Amino acid sequence: MPSPVPRTRPLMVAETLGISGLLLGGALLAGPGGATLAARPSMPLPVPLQRAASPAPVAPGRPAQPTALDRNLLTAAAAGDAALVGKLLAAGASPHAADERGRTALLIAVSLRHNRVARALIQAGADVNRKDEDANSAFLLAASTGQIDLVRLALDHGADLASTDRYRGTALTVAAQHGNAEVVKLLLRAGAPVDHVNALGWTALLEAIVLGDGSSRYESVVELLLDAGADPNLADRDGNTPTRHARQRGYKTMVKMLMRQRGH
Repeated sequence: MPSPVPRTRPLMVAETLGISGLLLGGALLAGPGGATLAARPSMPLPVPLQRAASPAPVAPGRPAQPTALDRNLLTAAAAGDAALVGKLLAAGASPHAADERGRTALLIAVSLRHNRVARALIQAGADVNRKDEDANSAFLLAASTGQIDLVRLALDHGADLASTDRYRGTALTVAAQHGNAEVVKLLLRAGAPVDHVNALGWTALLEAIVLGDGSSRYESVVELLLDAGADPNLADRDGNTPTRHARQRGYKTMVKMLMRQRGH
């Protein structure tokens, strides 16, 4: 009887993802019948917010069939194994490797907050703007989850400030939605469009007020947006202005900011 394969951390992650093999120590572990890694990590990407309306995203092109090296790269990225990721890239794995749902190794790394892996992939040329079938990109997800170092690195590697998610929200929109003030500041300095309106009819300013909790971090976001020239009179589809939304929620500090900006 052959000796069992040692249960290393990457292998356990691979098993969790429903993957039958992993490149370990330079050898590809094959699954039943000699099958190599399956290209379908089963973990879902975190969804920043479930909203009532769900406009259908524009479906990106179907990803090319990944090679065995690429499938191993997806697994190593999910495991957060930066050393193995580096070896796989050096061996010829594509930094653009994606699973059948279009999720790249970079997107997977960002979703799991594997910063070192994400940095290695970006520096190897991974596309920070590439979207999966749900219109998620590494850049948008990093902004949404407040990973400012990755947002900064993405900006240095061609991040598109006009790129949008399935709700037609930009990186600034989702950063404001989640109260990520430092990311908002960085994006505004980079020239993000401050009054972009998403598919729900909301600007970043409205997102911070309507979807925020009125805490100090959301107050900071509102202040940053107003200082950058956000229009305090730009209403939603129902004609409700940011000031009205803030007043309805009892956000007194925000109301004062908005009224001051409106010149009242």
